[in-house]
Amino acid sequence: MSIQNPVVHIQTLPHGEGIDLPFYATTHAAGADLRAAVDADVIIAPGDHALIKTGFAMALPDNYEAQIRPRSGLALKHGITVLNSPGTIDADYRGEVGVILINHGSKAFTVQRGDRIAQMIIAPFVQADFRQVDALSATQRGDGGFGSSGKR
Repeated sequence: MSIQNPVVHIQTLPHGEGIDLPFYATTHAAGADLRAAVDADVIIAPGDHALIKTGFAMALPDNYEAQIRPRSGLALKHGITVLNSPGTIDADYRGEVGVILINHGSKAFTVQRGDRIAQMIIAPFVQADFRQVDALSATQRGDGGFGSSGKR
């Protein structure tokens, strides 16, 4: 089965000149790497967070979203992750893509211009048709949640 790749239009913003567009680091990568388009180093202290600009805006096709996710290497080595992970960018948003990074590590982390800071997944979605009902269908689980199915 062949899947048609969606076309995403990218606009480089003035402060993004010289920064690579989102790109897939390997042939089978699901996430496209995003780079920091900062003018000066941004130091994120332990427990602090910062909005890191990427220097581009984009237009997604209808019924697609972009999910902004952490990079595993930054998380493992430095405790850096995306605060609202995954961040969602809607198809009708035309502003600059920004990434909210948080430092869960024990040392300050420096973001420099051009650093790979996150990854972006382009994914289709459907909108639900929400309908009010008087009762829901019964299931074996019922309203059990938050660990009700056990640990093992």
